[in-house]
Amino acid sequence: HNPDIFTQGLEYHEGQLLESAGKFGQSSLSLRNLDSAEILKQVSVDKQYFAEGITELNGRIYQLTWQSGKVFVYAADSFKLLREFTIKGEGWGLTNNGTELIMSNGSDKLYFINPQDFTISRSLAITHQGRALNNINELEWVEGNIYANIWQTDWIVIIDSLTGHVTGQ
Repeated sequence: HNPDIFTQGLEYHEGQLLESAGKFGQSSLSLRNLDSAEILKQVSVDKQYFAEGITELNGRIYQLTWQSGKVFVYAADSFKLLREFTIKGEGWGLTNNGTELIMSNGSDKLYFINPQDFTISRSLAITHQGRALNNINELEWVEGNIYANIWQTDWIVIIDSLTGHVTGQ
């Protein structure tokens, strides 16, 4: 794997890896061979965008941008750009629970989003030992919990998706 690529989103998908790589002028969406990291499919993101988190849901790949307020939606099989959404604020991490998208923006909140129109249905305040937990970054949905890394730390937390409480690390 190229060490110059700044991996922002990574998701296991049908035996392969989906990767969203960021940096202005160098962002992309790739499908990689799990064993060799060989690029099987790739699309570049316009140089004005810094790509961030991704998730695949119902044959669509959703890709956030960091500060540009854009979300790109691609066909999972062809990487064809299907549509764009606009969001307020920054996009950091993205996952899904099978019906909703779940997004982080570096704050202490996660946002549950309708994938059809990207409207926020609810937000969830994240706490650890009774205190707000900021810098929530990349997300993964695992058996009803949300795993998240905390930006610029080696810390990965397990978040109860109903209460927002950190239940493990």
